[in-house]
Amino acid sequence: MIISDSVLDALLKARPQARPQMYFKSSMTALSHAMEDQVLAGDDHPLVIASFQRERFYRQEAHRYLRIAERTDQVYVLAAPETDFANQSEHYETIAFKPTDGLSKEWHLVVLGKQYASCLICKERELPDLRTDTPELHVDQARRFEGIWTFDRSVVCKSAELLLHRIAYYRPELAAKINPVLERIETEPQSGINQVDPAPFAERLVTYLQAGQYKLAKAYRAIAEKERKERLVNSITAAVRRSLDPNEILKIAAQELGQVLGAGRCLIYRCKAADTIATLEHEFLNAVCAAPIPSLAGRPWTLQGNPLFEQVVQEQEPVYIQDTQADDRLSVIKDGELTIQALAQDWRIHSWLMVPVLHQNQLLGMVELHFCDPTPHELDRHELEMIEAIATQIGVALIQAEAFENLEDLNQQLEALDRTRSNLIAITGHELRTPLSTIQVCLESLASEPDMSPDLRQVMLNSALTDGERMRKLIQDFLTLSRLESGRIEWKVEPLPLWECVDLALSSLQARRSANPIPQIITQLSTELPLVQVDGEWLVEVLSKLLDNACKFTDAKGRITIQAQRLGTDKLEVTVSDTGRGIEANRLETVFDRFYQEEGALRRTTGGTGLGLAICRQIITNWGGQIWAESGGKDCGSQFHFTVPIVPLEEKQSMSTRRKRNT
Repeated sequence: MIISDSVLDALLKARPQARPQMYFKSSMTALSHAMEDQVLAGDDHPLVIASFQRERFYRQEAHRYLRIAERTDQVYVLAAPETDFANQSEHYETIAFKPTDGLSKEWHLVVLGKQYASCLICKERELPDLRTDTPELHVDQARRFEGIWTFDRSVVCKSAELLLHRIAYYRPELAAKINPVLERIETEPQSGINQVDPAPFAERLVTYLQAGQYKLAKAYRAIAEKERKERLVNSITAAVRRSLDPNEILKIAAQELGQVLGAGRCLIYRCKAADTIATLEHEFLNAVCAAPIPSLAGRPWTLQGNPLFEQVVQEQEPVYIQDTQADDRLSVIKDGELTIQALAQDWRIHSWLMVPVLHQNQLLGMVELHFCDPTPHELDRHELEMIEAIATQIGVALIQAEAFENLEDLNQQLEALDRTRSNLIAITGHELRTPLSTIQVCLESLASEPDMSPDLRQVMLNSALTDGERMRKLIQDFLTLSRLESGRIEWKVEPLPLWECVDLALSSLQARRSANPIPQIITQLSTELPLVQVDGEWLVEVLSKLLDNACKFTDAKGRITIQAQRLGTDKLEVTVSDTGRGIEANRLETVFDRFYQEEGALRRTTGGTGLGLAICRQIITNWGGQIWAESGGKDCGSQFHFTVPIVPLEEKQSMSTRRKRNT
């Protein structure tokens, strides 16, 4: 059977003159300890009854009741069991009641001796669910109780009587021990002077008051730390919203973080896990330090061989060294270089914190805090949490900045595509419509004028054929560029002499321009040049287009020169220069764009589709080479350079061996 009656309600019914008051848990604890201290300080053998609601509350005070049991054999402890609490009679009597019993809502302590008596009879009030974001403000401290704390002997005796009857109900085997106590309570006087020493109560209350003040101050500090963290995070967030420039964001973050934490030096830099060196661009130096702190701004910061950086990369967690001169990890010498410990001493780093800036487990940068005071810095948990929060914000900012840069690149590509579309329309409209019109006129004339003279008929046919070839060349260039950009070319790479490809390109040029005078072409190729490792057909295509381009913009009295020289151990640089019209400095890169025309698509004195140089770049790039233009400006001629790979030394030796065998 479960007893749901309240001891407090029964006491108030029996002693209506008693007036209940409200108590917080901290006050209840202080009063209980004061009453227990009174027992421990005296030489009496009082009756002590304590009801703890739950076993976990009892466990916190079990050691005290072992000491109290040494003073008296009349000690009774009640609690609802949660683990191993049970009815026992070892050091003192323990009484286990059901968690649904009325005692589980109450907290009682009764001390009844010959010279003094006191009791604390309280019932917990139900409160709504308490939640708090500050971990120091424990919910347990907000619990409230309604009850009676008194030295009135009659009230104490009645409380003892009610609890002893409850104990006898739960443990009837204790009747022989309880009944004499009940008889003594009923027969002894219920009034008289209660000789209670107030000192333990005053001391205990002062102690708990001080402890409460300490907890309150600690809570205020936690709130201040939280406010500081939120302010710093907000400042970084505001910087992100104001600008998508990563340099400005990192600069603000370094200043704010260094000032708030009082570090001697704060560094924030971008780096990746595989980097060996980082450039320190953003630094905060504390100006209020006793001695000036040397600046690291603009210096290369070694990452390879730094055990802190390596640990951060491996664990992706912050690493903190409280005393750099006492940490063995920093004293390891690698390849005879200066130890990190010596480096820290040179730059006055006494305590060192490294926090990674991560995004999806990828290292984007690093936040470093150097504490330069002579005494090691005690890093607080709140400080570390704040720095990690800032590092997260910095990571978001860097990703946003990178996304914005990519967006700008995409916009530029879209603009380039739009220009390409416009040029394509212009080219199509001009380069296709004009020759088609000529062909149509010529064919109509031939069809409608049967009496046309043979000479005029031949002129008409030649015009139609010329414009037909012009259209064929335009379509061929379209298809060639499309195949190159889509990667559908099957390269037939083989060792070839450069002069052979140059001769083929010159022969093709002379055949195409036999009817028109061309500039003087000078070939300056050394016989010692190594073989090139290319597709010969496509190299002839590149040379032909570069020579065509040079002839197009060079007067017949000008000069075109073909040169080549070895570039390093694996490349050959070929140069096609002319004395023609030249290129302005701001167009040296643009000339390689698709459909680029110096005079515009519809207003130019030279023919062509504007695809030739774009095709050359695609071919050379597919071989791992580069192509670029140089010019002194207008009417100063131009030089087109490109690089091609040469035959590796091993393959040369293999070719030489094969020749000897064949011989």
